[in-house]
Amino acid sequence: MDKPRGKEVARRKLIKRIVFITLFLIGGAALTFGLSKLKPAAPEVDLATVWPDTVRRGPMVREVRGLGTLVAKDFLWIPAQFDGRVEKINVLPGSVVHANDVLMVMSNPQMDLDAGNLEWQVKAAEATYTDLKVKLETQQLQQKSLTEKANSDYQQAALTAEKDKALFDQHLEPELTLKLSQSNAAQLKNSWELAKQQLDIFSQSIQAQLEVQKVNIDQLRASWELKKRQVSQLTIRAGVDGVVAQLGPTGTPLEVGQRVAPGAVLAKVTVPGKLKATLKIPETQAKDVALNQQAQVDTRNGIIPGHVTRVDPAATNGTVDVDVSLDGPLPEGARPDLSVDGTITIEKLADVVYVGRPVIGQAGSKIGLFKIDPDGKGASRVTVSLGRASVNTIEVVDGLHVGDRVILSDMSAWDTHNRIRLR
Repeated sequence: MDKPRGKEVARRKLIKRIVFITLFLIGGAALTFGLSKLKPAAPEVDLATVWPDTVRRGPMVREVRGLGTLVAKDFLWIPAQFDGRVEKINVLPGSVVHANDVLMVMSNPQMDLDAGNLEWQVKAAEATYTDLKVKLETQQLQQKSLTEKANSDYQQAALTAEKDKALFDQHLEPELTLKLSQSNAAQLKNSWELAKQQLDIFSQSIQAQLEVQKVNIDQLRASWELKKRQVSQLTIRAGVDGVVAQLGPTGTPLEVGQRVAPGAVLAKVTVPGKLKATLKIPETQAKDVALNQQAQVDTRNGIIPGHVTRVDPAATNGTVDVDVSLDGPLPEGARPDLSVDGTITIEKLADVVYVGRPVIGQAGSKIGLFKIDPDGKGASRVTVSLGRASVNTIEVVDGLHVGDRVILSDMSAWDTHNRIRLR
């Protein structure tokens, strides 16, 4: 039969349970503490997804690069000379034109009316001149007739005086008759002399009056010719052989029916074959760009050598405009506004430690880069001091040595880690 358990047995079992529970709690706490002291495992990165490079020593060419466009050196802005309305547009941007080609036709009814009025004023002045000339010539003929009659009367009186003198010398005519005939001849001679003077003065007067009228005609004709030239300027011509770069102000295409004010831009015609490149260089790099530095311009259809001819003193939207004169022949298809990629050589460094330019690397800065272990299975973050920069390379001042391999690609996803594993 079963024996009843004693109190001693129950006490021992309770002690064993307490000991087990205590040991379990102590072990769990120790395990938790140990796990908390462990460092997180380094993340794995596929080596094929990163961009490694090796630190080198030797010559380095400093360059800056910028995108830009080809720009015409020679071009002609065509402004509106007068207020007018666009009646017709004969060309579109990109059209090849000659100097006398008509780009567009404008109209101004008031100018047409003024030109017509001046034409009629010229015709009226010419008619007035003709009428005045006829009247003055008629008066001149009348004066000539009077002069001729005075001369004839004088000649007859002179003959009469000579006859009376001959008779008086023969004592056939009294002295009184001779004196009367001589006096009459002298009076008619004076009348004839006066008539000749009047004829001369009248001839001069005719010339003066006609000259005044001719001046009036010339003045009206000059005004008419000027107005006709102004009306002709409503027909807009290219002016030079070239290519139509734009119609209307920049960003505002010109349309038929549009009203334009004097001075408004109607068109821009560029002269082909004379192009330059305008590059937009980042403001942080443009400080080292200077005149006459060598450059290369990639037109996607060939590379053209050139040199810097102008650096804009002001920056716009973080870039500086740099003009590059092209020293080589233009490739086929080169035209204004063609997108290009330009590289400017700043200087050539003879002996420096350098590496490929990191994605986040800027000249004169300190950055963190992952240096690849010699076995290529991992990489650790190191602080690197950078110096002078180029387009694809940058000088290493401190933090790396020749032969070190580093990761240049964007590693911002692992900013919280100082070490990674490579697979």
